[in-house]
Amino acid sequence: MPEIRVKGMSCSHCAAAVTKALEILPGMTGVQVDLPSGRVTFQSAGSVAPADLARVIKIAGYEVVE
Repeated sequence: MPEIRVKGMSCSHCAAAVTKALEILPGMTGVQVDLPSGRVTFQSAGSVAPADLARVIKIAGYEVVE
């Protein structure tokens, strides 16, 4: 499963916001957020550009850690 790290999440509301933001992207499913580590895993029906991931995460108020 692909994985990204997201900075700024601290509660279940944050996890829900990140999940909702990622699920906007076409083909995105199975988003799972691990708050303590900041890791977010997901499945996608196709290729997802890292810039698109970063964009929707930023709109949600968080930051992708490179």
